[in-house]
Amino acid sequence: MSRELSVVVLAAGMGTRMKSAMPKVMHKVAGKPMVNHVIDTAAHLNASKTMVVVGPDMPDLIKSVSPHPTFEQTDRLGTAHAVLAARDGLVGLTGEVLVLYADSPLFTADTLARLVAARQSGDHAVAVLGFRPDDPAGYGRLVTDANTGELTAIVEDKECDDAQRQINFCNSGVMCFRAEDMIANLEAIDNSNAKGEYYLTDAVEVARKNGQSCSAIEVDEAETLGVNSRTQLAVAEAIIQERLRSHAMIEGATLIDPASVFFSADTKLGRDVIVEPNVVFGPGVTVGDNTVIKAFSHLESCNVGAGADIGPYARLRPGAEIGAGAKVGNFVEIKKAVVEDGAKVNHLSYIGDARVGAKANIGAGTITCNYDGFRKQHTDIGAGAFIGSNSALVAPVEIGDGAIVGAGSTITGKVDADALVLTRAERVEKKGWAATFRDKMRALTGKK
Repeated sequence: MSRELSVVVLAAGMGTRMKSAMPKVMHKVAGKPMVNHVIDTAAHLNASKTMVVVGPDMPDLIKSVSPHPTFEQTDRLGTAHAVLAARDGLVGLTGEVLVLYADSPLFTADTLARLVAARQSGDHAVAVLGFRPDDPAGYGRLVTDANTGELTAIVEDKECDDAQRQINFCNSGVMCFRAEDMIANLEAIDNSNAKGEYYLTDAVEVARKNGQSCSAIEVDEAETLGVNSRTQLAVAEAIIQERLRSHAMIEGATLIDPASVFFSADTKLGRDVIVEPNVVFGPGVTVGDNTVIKAFSHLESCNVGAGADIGPYARLRPGAEIGAGAKVGNFVEIKKAVVEDGAKVNHLSYIGDARVGAKANIGAGTITCNYDGFRKQHTDIGAGAFIGSNSALVAPVEIGDGAIVGAGSTITGKVDADALVLTRAERVEKKGWAATFRDKMRALTGKK
């Protein structure tokens, strides 16, 4: 049987310090739940099987990690107990089993690959990721042999003697097991400790008693952050944002003020994109080459074509499809609408549930009236059409190719191609009326 990599993600904790109604690991970093960050990182290692251990009554979490199988840890009796909740999924595995924590979203695929390689290179029963904090208090210590460098024990902080407390090589929690030994070693762990829990870390002691070797490799402390509070969630967000900004620039985008730009984990920017300050990319955004995203714009679940010009202060909502060379200007909102190649929506407009044809021009203050209180209706604006400023297009409505809508019009129904349509009230002018009115009011009020 070929050897392969399997992954167990521990996600059963509620995270009471988050003070939240939802499971801790469902809180988002860069627009994506922490648990999905961990799963997606494991996917970069070509894991053949990923299992997620959840707690009772976590339907949203189960849905979020689908299609990966889930196993319920009914009673939270420690980390070894949590891994064994997935026992049915572990039976018969060969190769490596990587145990990850769903509240630790910062580990990189490169780091996890190094850990897997370390386990393989010495055929160790267990390999562990360790780090060296400035203050090791509160962390489990990794005890290594002075001669061989092999890992001999992991000692929880509360169990440390005075000498062990001086060790600054600490346990990150992430471990890689030889699959064939894993179940037997975990089932041999007991709960004779200060917390009365089954510690996953005791697998090292069990393996050593069985004559098996263990190892530990070092990782930068920044990757090891476990999120247990809103404050730590903000720290994780800041770290991932820095990674995403760096990646965007390495791949050929220009960020005028990187620190003020916020990405989602799945944001895709083409080459030679320019992003001005204070831009927010929500989930599901793809931007084509040579596009400019101007300051204070917000984009979410939308696609922007090559050479488009967006903003400043533009809002692209879910379903917005902006064509090549199109312009979406200041204080314009686009929702579930296609703005075709070369079209312009430059000022103070709302375009929802609509198509704006190629090279059409939408005047300032135009709105598509897409909602009748019960249903969303569609507006179709033809190629090359011109919609005058301050017009209301009451859906369902169709404006033909090349048609012109006069400024200030309210349009219902169909407008033929190349037609001019006006719906303004007739102009009335009464000469001298304003002066007469002022004289009358001064007489009544005594004001000059």
